[in-house]
Order: sequence, then structure tokens, then C-alpha cells
Amino acid sequence: MTDSPTALNFCIQKMLPDASISEQYLPHCPEIKLWLVDPIPMQRHFSQDEILAIQAYPAYWAFCWASGQVLARHIIDNPELVRDKRIMDFGAGSGVVAIAAMMAGAKQVIACDIDPDALLSCQENAKLNNVEFELHGDLFEFNQEIDLLIAADVLYDKANLPLLDVFLSKAPEVLVADSRVKNFNFPPYQSIGQTDSFTVPDLDELDEFRLVNLYKASRI
Repeated sequence: MTDSPTALNFCIQKMLPDASISEQYLPHCPEIKLWLVDPIPMQRHFSQDEILAIQAYPAYWAFCWASGQVLARHIIDNPELVRDKRIMDFGAGSGVVAIAAMMAGAKQVIACDIDPDALLSCQENAKLNNVEFELHGDLFEFNQEIDLLIAADVLYDKANLPLLDVFLSKAPEVLVADSRVKNFNFPPYQSIGQTDSFTVPDLDELDEFRLVNLYKASRI
């Protein structure tokens, strides 16, 4: 097992001083391994101050969320979705979907996340899986031509729903995975399937958040 990156351990300790990163495989995507928060130190009672610290720095990049795992699996199983295409993975987090796209034969992948620590996580996880992709910090300042934009678990806040229109302004095709929005009705996005999954490390989330829906939209 590879030694965990010092920089990522430093980042996760902004959340909790005794937190650490470990190499973990994904049950639904065994082809991929990621640096994620070690669950063992997290299995204890947290003080009020620690809860506030976690809320202040939730370290989304240190988890592979259910939607990310499902979208990565979908891409690996359907490589024609990305093969020889230029792809942006928006809200990349750990980089799991970007990694899957490279493994499936994408020509170019850009992992985009506003969090610098997430971009560091993407970089380290790319190394761990022997792939390479570009990093970008701001969707609104991105002006390169891409063929497909993919996004997993970025609609957890209703304020993010306008991003669905932005995605189609940036790419002719969009693929979204989400487990949070109920009664999803945002034409031209159409449901293409759903899968039961979970976050890694498993957060024992409510069942309603374990059902991941896939949506596809096109302006072609």
C-alpha cells in the first residue's frame, strides 16, 4: 500500500486534528482506488467543538459520494460515452469520475472544483490510479471547447440548480448523477436510470440519499 500524501493529511487535519487519509477501494468500482478519510478515527463521539470544526471544513473531497461512485461505474461500463472526447468533471471532489473517464478512453479530462484542496485530492488520486488530467478552479472562467460535462452530487443545495443551465452553455451534452433532488423536472434533462449506492467511507446515510438518479441533457 502506498504511503498517504503528506499534503492531503495536512488538509484533512483542518477538519479534525486526529483525522487522516488512507488508500481505499470502491465496492462498486474496484478498478479505482482513492485517498479518502480513514473511517476508524471517525468512529467515536465528537465534542461540540469538533462538530463545529467539521461543519466549518466538511472536506467533501475526502469522501467518494454515492453519486460519484454510480457515475464512475456508469462511465466505465459505457465507455462510448467518453471515448475520444473532451470531458469536464465539474465539482470533481476526489476526482473519481474524472479518473473513470480517463480509464474509459477520454481524449482529455478537466477536473473542475472551486476548492483548492479538492484539486490537490484530484491530483493525488490521479497519480494513485496512473492517469493524468487537467485541473481547473472556476467553471465560469472556463472557455475551452468540450464535448461532455459530467457532474455528480453537486445539487445538494437548491441554490445550485441554475448550474444545470450553465452546464449546457459549456457543453453540448451533460451527464448528471444526483441523490438529493426530489421530483426532478428540469427539461431538457431526462432520467436515464437509477442505482442504489452509498458513500465511501460509508456514512450510514438515510436510504433516500442512497438512491442515485442519472440524468442526461443535450442541446443537439
